[in-house]
Amino acid sequence: MNRIDTTLSDLKSNNKTALIPYITAGDPKPEMTVNLMHSLVEQGADMIELGVPFSDPMADGPVIQKAVERALTHNVSLKDVLSYVVEFRKTDSKTPVILMGYLNPIEAMGSDIFAKAAAKAGVDGVLTVDMPPEESEGYFENLSQAQLNRIFLVSPTTPDGRLNAVSEKGSGFVYYVSLKGVTGSKALDADDVAHHVGHLREKISMPVAIGFGIRNGETAYQMAKLGDAIIVGSALVSLIEQNASADAAVIQKVLSDKMCEFRQAIDKADNE
Repeated sequence: MNRIDTTLSDLKSNNKTALIPYITAGDPKPEMTVNLMHSLVEQGADMIELGVPFSDPMADGPVIQKAVERALTHNVSLKDVLSYVVEFRKTDSKTPVILMGYLNPIEAMGSDIFAKAAAKAGVDGVLTVDMPPEESEGYFENLSQAQLNRIFLVSPTTPDGRLNAVSEKGSGFVYYVSLKGVTGSKALDADDVAHHVGHLREKISMPVAIGFGIRNGETAYQMAKLGDAIIVGSALVSLIEQNASADAAVIQKVLSDKMCEFRQAIDKADNE
């Protein structure tokens, strides 16, 4: 098992839900990324999802699109993102790191080279938004050989055939998109999510992480009742945007406050 499997297994044995924050690598400035990663862990992150900047982030709403633009103004590349993970691993050998991004930068590097470099850097899993399981044969073989978890997005409209493919090809956990729309959407219906997650669990034995639309403690509390992990992104990235011109200490403080809100809500749900 890699760090993702171990972390989720340990949390499950203690009836705990994982908190997985997302930030875009290089946002607002490249030199802040590693410190922000450490700060998120200090405030209760069980794993970190690190976004790889790409010029056409089709699954992301305006908040994360702007974060990607800020990172790209600093020419942050996939190689830079891997270097941040290397730096993070110098003092944190435990917290799982998941890269979330798109296929183009990986293809430009070469999927075999990327998989080996990511594993060497200390990455634990990869979520490639625009790589469906039906077309992933060579790419995911490379990830598997490098012992990297292969994480897929599924949504309320994902057909059973695709769920079966995700079950066969995926590992670590499945990322359930809790609503129809892009990251940052607000129309979250707990009853609808409960229905779809129940069906998902009938098809897939992996842990279920719920993301998209979790913006405050209340929505985190509701989703923690349903998922094995909660992923929060736009709510954090919007705070980075609002404070992008501030120094690192200010950004760490506002993120810490929001993380505390999420962590307390999830822990409340777990303890009931």
